[in-house]
Amino acid sequence: MDSVVSSSASRRISTISSHLLPPNLQMEMEDVGGLRRGNCRAKGAAPGFKVAILGAAGGIGQPLAMLMKMKPLVSVLHLYDVVNTPGVTADISHMDTGAVAQLEDALTGMDLVIIPAGVPRKPGMTRDDLFNINAGIVKTLCEAIAKCCPNAIVNLISNPVNSTVPIAAEVFKKAGTFDPKRLLGVTMLDVVRANTFVAEVLGLDPRDVDVPVVGGHAGVTILPLLSQVKPACSFTNKEIDYLTDRIQNGGTEVVEAKAGAGSATLSMAYAAVKFADACLRSLRGDAGVVECAFVASQVTELPFFASKVRLGRGGVEEIYPLGPLNEYERVGLDKAKKELAASIQKGVSFIRK
Repeated sequence: MDSVVSSSASRRISTISSHLLPPNLQMEMEDVGGLRRGNCRAKGAAPGFKVAILGAAGGIGQPLAMLMKMKPLVSVLHLYDVVNTPGVTADISHMDTGAVAQLEDALTGMDLVIIPAGVPRKPGMTRDDLFNINAGIVKTLCEAIAKCCPNAIVNLISNPVNSTVPIAAEVFKKAGTFDPKRLLGVTMLDVVRANTFVAEVLGLDPRDVDVPVVGGHAGVTILPLLSQVKPACSFTNKEIDYLTDRIQNGGTEVVEAKAGAGSATLSMAYAAVKFADACLRSLRGDAGVVECAFVASQVTELPFFASKVRLGRGGVEEIYPLGPLNEYERVGLDKAKKELAASIQKGVSFIRK
C-alpha cells in the first residue's frame, strides 16, 4: 500500500515539475556551463544560487518551498517563518533577540529572497484591508535584507503588492541600498489566470496563449490587454467584459470559494516559482523575460507599474512599452492609474510618516 501511495505522489510531483520546467529546458539548464542536477543540492559551493523564502510556513510558502527545492539552480534554500513563535507580534514589529538572529542567519549571503509572508485575505476583505499588518511585516523583513544581503534580488509577494513594493523601496532607500532593478513585485499570477481564462474561451491550451497584463495587482489596476492576445484573435464586447472582470477579480473568486479558509495559495506558489526561476536563470547570465512584474518604471508617469520586463544578471534590464491600446483599454488604464497612484502613495507614506 505504501509503495502505491509513494508512486502516486512521485507521479504528481513529476507532472508539476515537467509543467514548470519542460524537458528541453531541463536538458538545456543541466548542460550549459557544466551545471548538473546532481551537483546542485544544498552544498554551499555547488554551482547554483542561495535562496531564502520568508514566510515559508504559510499557505503559499509551503508549496513554494517544495517547488523551489526541485530547481537545479538552487544550491542553498533557507526557509524562515515566525508562526507560533513566542515573543513575536503578529506584524513582527516586535521580535525578540533570538528571532532577529534567526532572520539574519537566514538572509546572510542570499542571492534571491522571496517574500510571501503576511496574512491572507478573507471574504469581504480587500487587499488594502491587509495593509496595516502586512505593511509592518514587509518593513521589518526588508530592513533585515538591507543589512544582511543588500545585493539580493527581492521577489515580493505579500499583499497589497501595489503598496508593499513602494514600502520595500523606501526601506532600502533609507538604508542606502535601493537598486530599482533588484526589487520586483510578483504579479505573474495575473498572467497565469489571464492565459487560463482566455484559453477557455478560445478552446486552447493555456500554454499556447499569451495575454499581456499591465498595471498593478488588485482589482481595476489589473489590466489585461485583450487586443494584444497571441495567437491573434478577436472577442465580442460581452467576452471582453467577462474576461476583464474575471481576470481582475480572480483573487476574490478564490477567497470567496474558500469561505474564510484563506486566499490563492497553490496557484500563487506556481506563479511565484516561474517568476523566481526566471530570476535565477538571469543571475546565471541567461537573458529571460518575465511576463508581468511590478517594478520601478517609466512606462507611465507613476513611479511603479506592472508590465513585461527583460531580466539580466543585475535584475531588470528592460521594461517593455505598453504597445497599442484600443479605446476600452485606454479607459481601463486611466482607472488603473488613478487607483494605483493612491496605493503607491499609501506605501510611501507608511515609511515616511
